[in-house]
Amino acid sequence: MDNGQHMTMNRLFVDHLTVLDFSYLHPVRGIVGESWILDIELSGDLNEQGMVFDFAEVKNSLRYAAEALIDHKLVLPTSLPGLSLEANEQRMVMEYTAADGSKIAANTPENAMAILPLDHISSEAVENLLNTHLQAVVPDNVNEIKVNLRTETIKGAYYHYTHGLKKHTGDCQRIAHGHRSKLEIFTDGQRSQLTEYQWAKKWKDIYIGNRADVKTIEKYEGIDHTRFFYVAADGEFELLLPTQSVYLIDTDSTVEWIAEHIASSLKQQRPQNHFKVRCFEGVNKGAIAER
Repeated sequence: MDNGQHMTMNRLFVDHLTVLDFSYLHPVRGIVGESWILDIELSGDLNEQGMVFDFAEVKNSLRYAAEALIDHKLVLPTSLPGLSLEANEQRMVMEYTAADGSKIAANTPENAMAILPLDHISSEAVENLLNTHLQAVVPDNVNEIKVNLRTETIKGAYYHYTHGLKKHTGDCQRIAHGHRSKLEIFTDGQRSQLTEYQWAKKWKDIYIGNRADVKTIEKYEGIDHTRFFYVAADGEFELLLPTQSVYLIDTDSTVEWIAEHIASSLKQQRPQNHFKVRCFEGVNKGAIAER
């Protein structure tokens, strides 16, 4: 420095603080399940303990605040053309009409949706919101927060899916939250990447729903739509989607049942083979099924 003084920049970082699992509305892809890994960096002065911020507090208060914004929610950009929103008695109603006349609609408790002041949802746009959002929960000695949202590096097949679990008593009961998930399939002990890619292609930007939760099949602009409805611990949940983006199974869509569904489907097609399926629900967690 010109004045002869040495300036110290104190920075604290936590990589992979949490994974934000959610779904968001895209004008072309529809409802997209996503999983973003959250890294965080804090800059500031050292406190009386010689810390910028206690790691335990980072993991508690900052992680909770980040998750409260979008985790396990349907994330909607308020400025998206064709989107209408209505809040009514602690409930949120949304309806979106796409360019082809197809519709996406939801009627849920208000905590199942996140309404963000954006015209589109991207990691960069949400990073900027999180930087401001998290500044409110750090002490005065923290001068700057830098959030990094990133997807898992996956060498192989993966798919984006959305679902809701009506029997879950926590956030998973929300009818439209999702994940970006990899898939591993082994045939007679050998990795079968072709089969993995076939399933990933089939489930690109898919809603995996329980057939028992289908309320009606409706038609808009000549396009078939599927309406889901169920009652969970937090109340009533309803969702309307173009049928082409829906995949129905005969059970709830837990990752355990999803893995079972793939393994059973493969076994039915090729009964002479042994299959092992590793399905992921977001990052670093999932279920295994064998047939």
